[in-house]
Amino acid sequence: MAEPKIKETKWDKSFEDPITFKWRENEVYDLDTKDTCYIIDTPPPYINAPIHIGHATTYVLQDMFARFHRMLGEKVIFPLGLDRNGLPIEVAAEKKFKVRLHTLPREEAVAYCEKILEMTSLESTKSFERLGCSFTSWKFHTGKPGEAYMTDNPAYRSLTQDTFIELWNRGLIYFDKRINNYSPGLRTTIADSEIEYENLPSKFVHVKWKVKETDEEVIIATTRPELIASCGMVIFNPEDDRYKHLEGKHVILPLYGKEVLLKAHTDAKIDKGSGLVMMCSAGDYTDIRFFREQEINPVISINEDGCMNSNAGFLEGLPVKKAREEITNKLEEAGLVVKVENVIHRTPVCERSKVPVEFIEMEELYLKQKDFLDDVRKVAEKISFYDPKSKKILDDWMDMVNIDWPISRRRFYATEIPLWHCKKCGAKVVPSEKGKYWQPWKDACPVEKCSCGASDWEGETRVLDTWFDSSISPLFNIKYLRDEEFYKNNKVCTLRPQGKEIVRTWLYYTLLRCYQLTGEAIFKDAWIHYHVIDENGRKFSKSLGNGIDPQKIIDEFGTESFRLWCVSEGNIHEIDLRCSMDRIKGLSKSLNKLWNVSRFISSFVEEGEFKLNETDKWVLKELNRIIELTKTAYLGYDFHNPAKEIRHFIWETFSSHYLELVKTRAYNEEGKFSSEDSQGAIHTLNLVLETVLKLWCPVLPIMTTKIYEELHGKDICSEKFPSVMEDFSVSVSREDLMELNSLIWKFKQDKGLSLKDSLGRVVVPEKFKEFGTDLKIAHKIEELEFGTDLKFE
Repeated sequence: MAEPKIKETKWDKSFEDPITFKWRENEVYDLDTKDTCYIIDTPPPYINAPIHIGHATTYVLQDMFARFHRMLGEKVIFPLGLDRNGLPIEVAAEKKFKVRLHTLPREEAVAYCEKILEMTSLESTKSFERLGCSFTSWKFHTGKPGEAYMTDNPAYRSLTQDTFIELWNRGLIYFDKRINNYSPGLRTTIADSEIEYENLPSKFVHVKWKVKETDEEVIIATTRPELIASCGMVIFNPEDDRYKHLEGKHVILPLYGKEVLLKAHTDAKIDKGSGLVMMCSAGDYTDIRFFREQEINPVISINEDGCMNSNAGFLEGLPVKKAREEITNKLEEAGLVVKVENVIHRTPVCERSKVPVEFIEMEELYLKQKDFLDDVRKVAEKISFYDPKSKKILDDWMDMVNIDWPISRRRFYATEIPLWHCKKCGAKVVPSEKGKYWQPWKDACPVEKCSCGASDWEGETRVLDTWFDSSISPLFNIKYLRDEEFYKNNKVCTLRPQGKEIVRTWLYYTLLRCYQLTGEAIFKDAWIHYHVIDENGRKFSKSLGNGIDPQKIIDEFGTESFRLWCVSEGNIHEIDLRCSMDRIKGLSKSLNKLWNVSRFISSFVEEGEFKLNETDKWVLKELNRIIELTKTAYLGYDFHNPAKEIRHFIWETFSSHYLELVKTRAYNEEGKFSSEDSQGAIHTLNLVLETVLKLWCPVLPIMTTKIYEELHGKDICSEKFPSVMEDFSVSVSREDLMELNSLIWKFKQDKGLSLKDSLGRVVVPEKFKEFGTDLKIAHKIEELEFGTDLKFE
């Protein structure tokens, strides 16, 4: 027995940062290849805020996927992207510099956004480095140094624009003027997928209206009295006997004097309000659909700034909420209000600004999506979802899509729409040159003369929806339109990892856009994860004040304790994970157990020939089971169940049972065993440790790197993942031998004996005969016999 190769007596978190720093400095995980790769379409976090505990957990898991597939011999592309486009950047700039970007010249507004990005800390990349994430750097995409690709970089934005041009030329993008979702908070059109619903307090105002032909009064209740001027028809249910006599007659709009038709329609509910419903041009989705169905010309009463316009008469210039109060007061003064009820109203709000959505008629650019829903459903069937039930989120969303996607936004810091308008005839042109980043609001039109002969062009000022940008991330990673040879070998990404809350946006739009461009299902696998929640079951949020900075966890408990927690709590693609500081801290015991076992075994040197006995084969047979289970589970993105099995194997099967049975044989201090028998135990100890370290490597890369380097002087991350060894046939199961050991230890305990005390005559079942020598010495049995049942005499 030699001095341990591992000198430190316990694992310490101070070992971690030097190793992760070395990985980064040496660009260990960069590669330059045209070959087929395992490609992870990593979600790029926004750069304007440090990553939170949920980010840390899911990116660590993605790192495990990458490391495992490298150990399988695959070339892995695991890019780090940073999202620097869109509203969060603009909001941060407005807040920091106390400006309103829409009031500034475009160049100045963009400059403020760029300034906030320059000031923004790169804490995210530091956190990822400390978490041990093995990202492929920006150099792979551009050949230029840099850690991460950024979505506002010309290389990324130009690809977005190239895909726009391709779809425009194929007639899949078009202009149209129609009623759209409009966010007054953002001052732009938004898509259905950017809307969420909140139950907000409102007032149900019961208003008297007059029927023109009969002069009778009818009561109509509404939560939107400010839209009375936009009313195009009043309806009642065809089964409502109270109003059947009003079919075809007209009511007069209170305060406005305008006449509109009364008509039976199933959209009216007999038991809601008075049963009469005013249908406004754009009060909600039902109104919009109704106006299209009835072919009524809409009268829009709300401007882009969220204030009432001239169609609203005396309300002109008032913000919507103020206008609602004003018209309610006017109606009350005129004696037209019967009652006002306080109600909770399900209200569509912009998911980013949290401001209630309005519906305004505007000209926007649209990408055709309705015509492609069946195609997207078919490509989704080709993708393996982890967990499979997550696919239902996508299916349910596609069932709700009923209009084409408005892709233009009236914002500033995002990818510009590469399009110019002829000032004379209105013709529209896009560039033919690929790979160039265009800014039409300041760049000259690439076409000198229009077909009408004019040469006076106006550049498009709108930008693209950020999901139009984000949805090309897999194309960017497979070098679509940029590297023909690499793309030929990598027509799809292997994996899309993402949260379930953006299935209807990022996943859906990516499948749609990439199918339109390539005709392919752009991923093989989709790993859809749930959330990390606090110990009380709440999502982490700034408003609740329950956020946890992953760097603080690293400082207090170390990276490897956190990484082990990520796989110990459950499979996040199946359940939410509760973040517990006590649980993370407690897992340091498992790390120290692995360290102690490794250090102990490091003192046993393999020399010469060896012979395996039944006990060695018993533990190697169990190790084979762990290898097979782990590899199969890892391939299915399940790192939780293998983690439980490996930990149990180390703590129980290996340490508590195998080590106790063979350590005397391994020491062989009294020379009772032949060299081959002793070396059989030493070989098995080292083989099990080496294999376990490799099984743990994707999960605990920092710790296994340090141990493996001290044991073998090699980089474990470059080693091959273990394969199942020869079939070891033994006479007893894992449970049989462990139960026998436990029964013998219990007998000693019950008799007040220590484990070192000897036993006289012991009879064990015949099937343990091949284990006799190790059992006798380990349990200090003076006379060991074999029979039917366990007996102590």
